[in-house]
Amino acid sequence: MQNPIEVLEFSLAQEKYAVESQYVREIHPLKEMTPLPCTPPFVVGIVNVRGRLVPVLDLKKFLDLPEKGLTDLHFIILVRGEDFEVGIVADVIVGVHSIAVDTLQPTLATLTGARSEFLKGVTAERLVVLDLKRILADPRIIVHDEVES
Repeated sequence: MQNPIEVLEFSLAQEKYAVESQYVREIHPLKEMTPLPCTPPFVVGIVNVRGRLVPVLDLKKFLDLPEKGLTDLHFIILVRGEDFEVGIVADVIVGVHSIAVDTLQPTLATLTGARSEFLKGVTAERLVVLDLKRILADPRIIVHDEVES
């Protein structure tokens, strides 16, 4: 296998997704999330992880996927960007494995809009590898608290 990357595979809306494991810090069951008012719809709340308050993103809303609501059967994948940490909601955690970067196809015809914009590639098994670095750099996920003077 040439140019392998290690990815964490999970499911969202009955589709298979993956992110590079280099960004993944830990995985937790979704419990005791506090909603955050006045945030974009894909910022579904915050969780307390050992004293750290971490915002939680629902990639289903961010990527315009069908959603069925959140339950305590969901998981939060804690990922770290350059300057901050966020949680992303996953329906099911599948596992960690390696894939060859040179086998990734650029896109699928069914992936449009935000899903294709944040895509690193798709495997022959239709596993969508997300470009988490690009997602975490998107200005829409940064909430700026500005006070008028």
